[in-house]
Amino acid sequence: MKNYILEYFLKYVKINTMSSEDSTETPSTKCQYDLANVLVNDLKELGLKNVKLLDHCFVVGELESNSNSNLTIGFIAHMDTIPGFSGKDVKPNVINNYDGNTIKLKNIELNPNEFTFLNNLKGKTLITTDGTTVLGADDKAGIANIMGMLKYFSLNKDIPHVNIKVAFTPDEEIGGGIGLFDVKGFNADFAYTVDGELYDEINYENFNAASANITINGLDIHPGNAKGHMINSSLVAMEFNSLLNPFERPEYTELYDGFNHLVYINGEVGKTNMTYILRNHNKELLEKQKDEFINARDFLNKKYGTNTVVVDIKDSYYNMKDIIDKDMRSVNTAIKAMKKLGITPKVTPIRGGTDGARLTQMGLLTPNIGTGGYNPHGPYELACLEEMEIVSKILIEIAKND
Repeated sequence: MKNYILEYFLKYVKINTMSSEDSTETPSTKCQYDLANVLVNDLKELGLKNVKLLDHCFVVGELESNSNSNLTIGFIAHMDTIPGFSGKDVKPNVINNYDGNTIKLKNIELNPNEFTFLNNLKGKTLITTDGTTVLGADDKAGIANIMGMLKYFSLNKDIPHVNIKVAFTPDEEIGGGIGLFDVKGFNADFAYTVDGELYDEINYENFNAASANITINGLDIHPGNAKGHMINSSLVAMEFNSLLNPFERPEYTELYDGFNHLVYINGEVGKTNMTYILRNHNKELLEKQKDEFINARDFLNKKYGTNTVVVDIKDSYYNMKDIIDKDMRSVNTAIKAMKKLGITPKVTPIRGGTDGARLTQMGLLTPNIGTGGYNPHGPYELACLEEMEIVSKILIEIAKND
């Protein structure tokens, strides 16, 4: 099966699918249709039914059950790559029988002393970038793993499986797209996003997420006449940030710790804009983080005047655990599949979010499983072919559901 997975993966990563944060449309970039059209053809070649390219660049298909099961399980992966680093002209580099030494690419290197996971991949087949782009394993490894599962069933028609639905989606990397997905039309009992990293992990806990947009309104007058009058909004912005708990920054947190992350600041004397993302697995603790922002606003407005600081906080997504806890079939099915393959499952929280979190809120319980990819979102990204194959085998066992 490795050869099929590698063939699919190399084909898909060479197709530019960078999403864009500057667009208000879905998909945010037309190039995502280039991969969508290829996937439509590939699904049809594998004999899937009801293969469609839907509005907004969603690809769906169905492999009908050949068993007595009435269960329908969905498998989902996203097509886009991040907007922040080039995914154009990807030149995948296949390393057979990795020798455990430093991997040298253009202007960068993957040193096992720095990337210690490489010490566990000696003798494996690795796919890296050439050092100038992302690889796109996030999430084209997930797509290739799903295609590997489908290829297996197309070659082994006597192996019983449940009804399988697949979907490939746009704009996950910019937090968009999935809100337009037709959950009712997809009509699965539960599903999985294949969009993690380690092959032996399953994730059904993610952050509750919010964003905070801060506007600081200063008073810009000539510095020669500033005494007692000027309000420098940039300095007030610095003061605002200092009022937040410094140990709730990403660089000081791990596991279930929440954080406030300043992702954008731009300003001058008269006006400064700031954007934070707020994250916590616990909703009550997230509310306390929001209160910190409100308290900082109120303190500074009392000091500098009403509406000097304006805070707009909006929720982004929620922890899927709160819902999945009520129906653990999806999690238990994945755990059972891993154990059948001799894998000890690791149930770990995601320090982020996935399409699965949004889908779960929309009514489709969708935990997340790994891909065999490492170091996403940059030129150090790589995938391990043998681990990708294990993921495909996990998907096969999930679909067998025996």
